Amino acid sequence: MLPLFPLGTVLFPGLVLPLHVFEERYRELVRDLLELPEQERQFGVLAIREGREVGTDGIKALFAVGCTARVRQVESYDDGRYDLVTVGAQLFRLRELHADRAYFTGEVDWLPDELGDAARAQLLEAPVREAFADYLEALGKASDQEIQAPDLPEDLLVLSHLVAATTLLDLADRQDLLDQPDGRSRLRRELTMLRREAGVLRTLRAAPAPELARTPVSPN
Repeated sequence: MLPLFPLGTVLFPGLVLPLHVFEERYRELVRDLLELPEQERQFGVLAIREGREVGTDGIKALFAVGCTARVRQVESYDDGRYDLVTVGAQLFRLRELHADRAYFTGEVDWLPDELGDAARAQLLEAPVREAFADYLEALGKASDQEIQAPDLPEDLLVLSHLVAATTLLDLADRQDLLDQPDGRSRLRRELTMLRREAGVLRTLRAAPAPELARTPVSPN
């Protein structure tokens, strides 16, 4: 059983997610977490398939695969709000959703987070790195900004998560990447998406302002 925090974003293992918590149901979630030992303070992040984050009846449907967020820092305010710094940790699949508390909880099955076929993943490394650089170049030209490329890790599994998290994709594409069974499959999908997005950017010559160094902040 895992406390759940539905969001309008997809969290990947190893990525930092800051949250500003003001809704009472999530204040209660944080209070409950603070009663636990530090190493046990975690909750599940699931992307919202239909609905919105804010409001008691805002969430209509959730995606099934999510990632736990481990609480690293907590700042509390006199009025009961919290600022959290969390880090993505373990993948899971929601088996059953419960709404018998102020916030959602769920029975989950833990999912492996593995590279998969290492030899085949290695063949994808150079093309993905090249496609990511090409995508950033196209994004910079389309947005008329100089883009600071993030340092890409040597570890291919970590690379698959970082590329997924820093590419400007819609929610469905991000979720598709999270759903992939292993890092090799994720790299393969990223290669397709990066080439597609670079082509679109060069065609449209316009893009949203890139903020690759930042992670999304929830309005909750």
